[in-house]
Amino acid sequence: MSILNRGFAFVVCGLLFGTAALVPDTAQSAGGKSTVTIGLVGNVATLDPHKTATSDTDLSVISHLYSSLVIRGPDLKLKPNLAKSWRAVDDLTWRFELVPGVTFPNGEKMDAQAVKWNVDRVLDPKLKARIRAWFTPIKEVRVINPTTLELVTDKPFAALADQLSMFFLLPPKWSQNHNPAIEAMGTGPYNLVEFKSGDHLTLRAKDNYWGEKPPFKTAIFRIMPEASSRIASLLAGEVDLIHSFPPSEIARINASGRAEAGSEPSIRFMMLKFNNLIPPFKGNQKLRLAINSAIDSQSILDSLWDGHGSIANCQPMSKAYFGFNPDLKPTPYDPKKAKALLAEAGYPNGLKVDFEVPTKRYLQGEEISQIIAAQLSEVGVEANIIEMDFGQWLTKFRKAGNLGNMAYLGMAWPTLDADGLLTLFEPGNKYAYYENQKFKDLLSKARSTTNKKERLGFYKEATETICADPPHVSMFHQPKTWAQSKSINWQKRGDEWFRAMDIQPR
Repeated sequence: MSILNRGFAFVVCGLLFGTAALVPDTAQSAGGKSTVTIGLVGNVATLDPHKTATSDTDLSVISHLYSSLVIRGPDLKLKPNLAKSWRAVDDLTWRFELVPGVTFPNGEKMDAQAVKWNVDRVLDPKLKARIRAWFTPIKEVRVINPTTLELVTDKPFAALADQLSMFFLLPPKWSQNHNPAIEAMGTGPYNLVEFKSGDHLTLRAKDNYWGEKPPFKTAIFRIMPEASSRIASLLAGEVDLIHSFPPSEIARINASGRAEAGSEPSIRFMMLKFNNLIPPFKGNQKLRLAINSAIDSQSILDSLWDGHGSIANCQPMSKAYFGFNPDLKPTPYDPKKAKALLAEAGYPNGLKVDFEVPTKRYLQGEEISQIIAAQLSEVGVEANIIEMDFGQWLTKFRKAGNLGNMAYLGMAWPTLDADGLLTLFEPGNKYAYYENQKFKDLLSKARSTTNKKERLGFYKEATETICADPPHVSMFHQPKTWAQSKSINWQKRGDEWFRAMDIQPR
């Protein structure tokens, strides 16, 4: 990698209400197209890379402004970024060799000391970093020299390098006197020009980026929560790339002659999640099994998604994840069995439960929830649907620890490792709402070794455990629908990153 980032690049400070900074307009793009516009499904809540874990909005934008040690390419494989190489020295020590000579736009060095400062920042409880839990196994950062550091963990952390693909690095001195939530000063390929919350962000390519030159001079992200608006803007030539719209729209977009559309297998697991910490699901395995048998996931997939997407094999992971159990099969739809299990669970005459549905977040989530409620009614379960804004629901679910009886939601883990995704169901985790000591012990054993074969064995047993004692209904992996203008080529990927760096002008 060549080191071109010498001297001061233009200082950028994009303000929340749209104050623009002047950025030299010298980057070039092939094919004559210099601007790419991407439609995002939701608002960008923050530009602080340590205060968010949302990859399809916040982190996708942040990845243009800041760099990470490693990065996951469109082929979903890890690649060098600021770390030109890395290796496990032993079960508790990872060594990273950094690209020399990289600086932040304000002249601060992007060296081993800067990495140490970022790790310390995230682990500081006072910051309340959103990503802190991912890195708590790190007990020490050893700075060997300016371009060499070691991360020492208190227990084996086989997925550490994968997790670092979502760890973006701030400049230490700048961060003391600025607000990273609304400003940016990173070593990424783009500078922030304008940030108008709820509307758009404008980025401009750096003159002297240390890595591969970005394909577009300007990248614009438009906040477009409504799928119909994203599609209309694409067909009108106002945006170049959109995603997360009903698969039934794919044929219409392709028939328009103005754009191209399709779908990719995604890593997002969709479920009907139970609150297993309160009645009626607490301690009632047969009731949870009954609800599993009452849901016909295949019919939902066929009727709403035209067969796009894939049925979950009684586990959160898809085949893309390390730790996927190929021996598990989907739970069969069997309403007769569901009624029998309901009776055995103590509800021979059925029961009533609250069913929370976060709105404008998941692909046709509101429609799917109506179908789920209808299917449950057929076996005597009355689901009282309670719709609420996603942000409001997330606060209730994550911060207040007050999930209703059940909810429709999806989860994914961009590191594509069971160590990440299964942790969201681990007893004691604030996302879990689940009690199963055997499952917890198996995850602990899987983390006690870096041996891949041993880890797979523990994850196989762990997934079998939650299939037999389900904390949720495993439904399907949501399809990743996408559409692009005729003027670009997007390198399709099944995770949830949307980057200008993955697009080329035609």
